[in-house]
Amino acid sequence: MAGFDLDFSEIKDMNVTDGSYEAVINGVYEDATKGGAQFINLDLIIRNDLKEQKFGNAHIFTRIFKSKDTQKYPIGMIMQVAKAAGMKDKSHFDSLDDYFQKLWHRPVLVTVKNEESEYNGKKYENLNVKRWEESKFPDVQHKFKESKQDNSSDPFANNGESIDISDDMLPF
Repeated sequence: MAGFDLDFSEIKDMNVTDGSYEAVINGVYEDATKGGAQFINLDLIIRNDLKEQKFGNAHIFTRIFKSKDTQKYPIGMIMQVAKAAGMKDKSHFDSLDDYFQKLWHRPVLVTVKNEESEYNGKKYENLNVKRWEESKFPDVQHKFKESKQDNSSDPFANNGESIDISDDMLPF
């Protein structure tokens, strides 16, 4: 194996600073905290197709929590994200999952701020989305990283193909 030398000048700062960024919605799904509080998790990626923009490919994670009083998501926030994502007013969705699917890879313009918070006596640094707006560049040319791994050298990978196992093949 060939060696390599360290060169710290190659380090790229991925600590996103306060400001506004063109991003794409990379993922949206429901989740819950360990304490059971339900939320919508949004994974945004700062677009790499706009060269004048810093931090291309950096992720911004944000959550929309259900109200403790009503156990419903704040409708205004749901509508704001949809509007920022360029969805048409009065659009119909069959379910929350349908809404999530329609948000996937849509462009948005978000304003973020690094803020400190405290929970159970511990202090945290958070990058919070403070404002959602429609993208000024709706023609997305962002290049997503390949998520499919090369499993050609993995003897346990089946490359998505199903494996049929009959009862005769089982030792029990």
